[in-house]
Amino acid sequence: MDPLRNPFAPGAGSRPPELAGRDVVLEQATLALRRVRLGRAENSQMLLGLRGVGKTVLLNRIAELAGEIGYEQVQLEAPEGRALASYLAPALKTLLLRLDRVEQARVWAGEAMAALRGFASAFKVSVGEVKLGLSEPPRADSGNLEVDLPELLVATAQAAKAADTSVVLLIDEVQYLAEEELRGLIVALHRIAQKGLPLILFGAGLPQLAALAGEAKSYAERLFAFPEIGALDPASAAQAIVEPIQQEGACIDADALAEIVRLTEGYPYFLQEWGKHTWQAARATRITLEDVAKASVEARTALDRNFFRVRFDRLTPREQAYLAAMAELGPGPHRSGAIAEQMQKKVEHIGPLRSGLIRKGMVWSPSHGMTAFTVPMFDGFMQRTLLNAD
Repeated sequence: MDPLRNPFAPGAGSRPPELAGRDVVLEQATLALRRVRLGRAENSQMLLGLRGVGKTVLLNRIAELAGEIGYEQVQLEAPEGRALASYLAPALKTLLLRLDRVEQARVWAGEAMAALRGFASAFKVSVGEVKLGLSEPPRADSGNLEVDLPELLVATAQAAKAADTSVVLLIDEVQYLAEEELRGLIVALHRIAQKGLPLILFGAGLPQLAALAGEAKSYAERLFAFPEIGALDPASAAQAIVEPIQQEGACIDADALAEIVRLTEGYPYFLQEWGKHTWQAARATRITLEDVAKASVEARTALDRNFFRVRFDRLTPREQAYLAAMAELGPGPHRSGAIAEQMQKKVEHIGPLRSGLIRKGMVWSPSHGMTAFTVPMFDGFMQRTLLNAD
């Protein structure tokens, strides 16, 4: 069919044409946003899930909802190996300059900017020329993130309250924050909640994030809600394919639809990839099982090249060997002992490899002594890669 009219959009954080199966998550987020906007206490939220389940899409949608409700937004992504202060401080400066335009908030915005100046100086971050708040002595400049980050965010929330608005922080890939950074963020949100200030955080990360938050601060489980974002149920997965096709005046046979749902296991990113290639393979406005079969070759090739390979190529040869051993055992999760046996190594010798792969976001531990891929169907990719290598 006409590629110009192809409704499917596989991409990092690209919103699908039909955001199916996520109504409950978005309703909970909307309720939390509205409660904070009314001055009510509400937990921040951390969306947890594997790669390709649409966490970034949901964060973007929550940002849209927050804008409709009247929030000021700070939307960030935590890059691997980069300090939180380096990208949070410039974003907060932009926010505080907006708050300074509100007359009744200028004093509080000045105090918050003084905290930002101190914070930026302590952590050697450039925020450009800062005129706002120059009369205030620097604050949040101890160099201890657990002390300075709470002071900075509390001051920002106080300025927002004075401006009769609210702030939402949206941070993607939270698992890449250093423990000290996560700890400082948790302390800040705890203090903001205690003071009843209008600031809430929505984060997203891999499944290990809940454990990381608990290790950083024991009360994190009482401070956050942790919605689990998984594969779509069969009905929602089918909806994600059928609705965009029908909106373009086409249709899909029931057996073809069932095959896409089966092959993708309901993972949103994979649904978009199969939808895109099935549309391109179809020669008529009625999509058949034969079209899906043709498209599956192209869909797997695209996933191998763009979704799986980019992650695999970041790894050292020994890390790749660890994942190969996991893949040979099947989808997982797998016991550390079984992986070690597959590699013909002792468990204690492969422990550092496992830790490194967890830090890189390639595997996680669903329970003590167990290891699983963070990327759905990665075992299939590894098996295809090993076969090609042979």
